[in-house]
Amino acid sequence: MTLDEALTHATLPVQTAGHVFFGLARNASYEAAKRGDFEIIKIGGKIVVPVAPIAARLGLSMKIGQHS
Repeated sequence: MTLDEALTHATLPVQTAGHVFFGLARNASYEAAKRGDFEIIKIGGKIVVPVAPIAARLGLSMKIGQHS
């Protein structure tokens, strides 16, 4: 997934968010989420990362609903 594609989603899986926004591998992404380095949402047994807070922190603009 590219950065532009990620910015069109409201949430992403932890490993995808870690990789796209921070260049982290799978385990490092989950460790960063566990430490609170980026926000997560737990829904049942699933953990997702809201894209808006990361985009704002990095000075990026969201593109939800825009598909290229």
